[in-house]
Amino acid sequence: MSSVDFASLGISAPVLKAVQQLGYEQPSPVQEASIPILLEGKNLLGTAQTGTGKTAAFALPFLSKLDEKQKSPQILVLTPTRELAIQVAEAFQSYAKHIKGFHVLPIYGGADIGGQLRGLKRGAQVVVGTPGRMLDHLRRRSLDLSQIKGLILDEADEMLRMGFIDDVETILAKTPPECQRALFSATMPPAIKRVADKYLGDAEVVSIQNKTKTVERIAQSHLMVKGHQKMDALTRILDVEQFDGMIIFVRTKSSTLEIAEKLEARGFSSAALNGDLTQTLRERTINRLKKGQLDIVVATDVAARGLDVERISHVINYDVPYDNESYVHRIGRTGRAGREGKAIMFVTQKETRMLRSIEKSTRQPISSFNLPSNEEVSGQRITQFKEQLVGMCKSTKLDKFHSLVKEVAAENDIDMTLLAAALAYEAQKDRPLFPKMVAIDTPRATANDRSDRKERPKRDSRERAESRERPESRERPDSRDRSAKAPRTERPERAPRDKSDADDIPMVTYRIEVGRNDEVSPKNIVGAIANEAEIDAQYIGHIKLYDDHSTVDLPEGMPKELFDHLYKVRVCQKPLKISVDNGTAGEQRDAKPGFKDRKPAFKDKKDAAAKGKFAGAGQKPAFKGKPKAHRGQDSEVRKPRKRPVTDRK
Repeated sequence: MSSVDFASLGISAPVLKAVQQLGYEQPSPVQEASIPILLEGKNLLGTAQTGTGKTAAFALPFLSKLDEKQKSPQILVLTPTRELAIQVAEAFQSYAKHIKGFHVLPIYGGADIGGQLRGLKRGAQVVVGTPGRMLDHLRRRSLDLSQIKGLILDEADEMLRMGFIDDVETILAKTPPECQRALFSATMPPAIKRVADKYLGDAEVVSIQNKTKTVERIAQSHLMVKGHQKMDALTRILDVEQFDGMIIFVRTKSSTLEIAEKLEARGFSSAALNGDLTQTLRERTINRLKKGQLDIVVATDVAARGLDVERISHVINYDVPYDNESYVHRIGRTGRAGREGKAIMFVTQKETRMLRSIEKSTRQPISSFNLPSNEEVSGQRITQFKEQLVGMCKSTKLDKFHSLVKEVAAENDIDMTLLAAALAYEAQKDRPLFPKMVAIDTPRATANDRSDRKERPKRDSRERAESRERPESRERPDSRDRSAKAPRTERPERAPRDKSDADDIPMVTYRIEVGRNDEVSPKNIVGAIANEAEIDAQYIGHIKLYDDHSTVDLPEGMPKELFDHLYKVRVCQKPLKISVDNGTAGEQRDAKPGFKDRKPAFKDKKDAAAKGKFAGAGQKPAFKGKPKAHRGQDSEVRKPRKRPVTDRK
């Protein structure tokens, strides 16, 4: 480890004093590399993962050069989310507590603009905010950038992903040419590199290589579990794990509310955190977590972006994230600033590829988590119950109750121990000390799975076409002859299926308003539709990507309420706006959801609509159990099919 300390980096005395009082001893690699460059007044292009100390890397040098006499904005910080804006503003305030007359103002959407207008009028040397609200103030001319001396783009790749890049360029163009600029990003996609080349010029480059610096202090593990048993597995983990604060990550906003309610019903202090909540409620939830009034937050990726709460000791990935970067950002909520943390990820069998991809990205194996047994859960509950009893005996006046119990024992000739056992039995009814929990399947990867994973990266499309002869292969033959089936040794429990089963499900081609320009991938589309429509991914057919839209084949007979719901579902921050495709569809391009003149994908259409599901409700599911290899691959190179593509895994 480097022997460099903050005093040797050259930051000003008031800032150094605050840093020392905060207990910072040695700068992190990104701080050690960035602070001297920024103190010299040079532009900086920094690449580092979340949780590496980027906020201090730009806040300390810019505060060290602050002009205390100038009350108009001198430093502008752009962040992708409101939560991160608040975190950065709080960090600036803590680092500048010994600078006289210092003011920092966070501005973001969802908050009262009147208060922000008053704050800007009074004067603030540092303004931290989101691009959209920044533009609002620029249009109102309430924010003056003419005296800006330093501008920082934090989490630039996330701003790109959320569609803010045009707003960011507009703001950059309004800053003085001599303004010092710094850009920090976890990744460096082409669009961000273009912005850096245009506005940062010959910037100094600081690159902290991704050698798992964000996760090396985090104990990572995964649990193979079936989807419908996740809640039971989660409850069992919460019973045994010793945690302080916890974030549970899910994919959808509705899941945050559902899981938080179920946890509350099971006796855990929890709350939901998602983008549909008002800013006031979101801030209140975070403050409750910080103060220990709340132990568990169930959140989506965007809602928890930038969240830094020291209490968070555990992160549970209830749903596997869509990409590797999201995983790193998720588990980065714990193990920050040198603290240790623990991350557990629930993985279903069809998500094992994503697990291996994450392992490769983080350069760390994610070990298998051993689900607590009934005996372990019982032992933990008994220990907690004993501690509770002992604590009550020491802290509570029990004289009257002691006399009452003795009286009952004497009147009924009952042993005091037996009476105490009866009281203990009554007290533990809501949370049994000797629970009889349902059996939870925790499948392990088979030998065939492992050999398949080793071979898969080496196989190209031609090899996949030939792989039907390999026993370990999980790919589907390219041949149109449906009689050519993969060997049964891989799935012996599956009964052979009649070819007519697959032919009974007609497909409709739908258009969705997201495409390559939105950096969407087939796996994003599959994940969104599979989760929101509660349809198995094997019934999602051919996906074709265009620049400004995509098409996807889905089983005929979609209930109207489900069609209306999917219309609003967002992928890559854009609503699907699903509609029946009238230009690229095959035989059924004129079909509409709910039409009765075609054979439905289920026999009891009314029942299927009530369940909110389609493709297989009420009849023998088509292609059930066959391997699926399409997810995550580019569908444009494949020819359209009339039946659902079933080679996803």
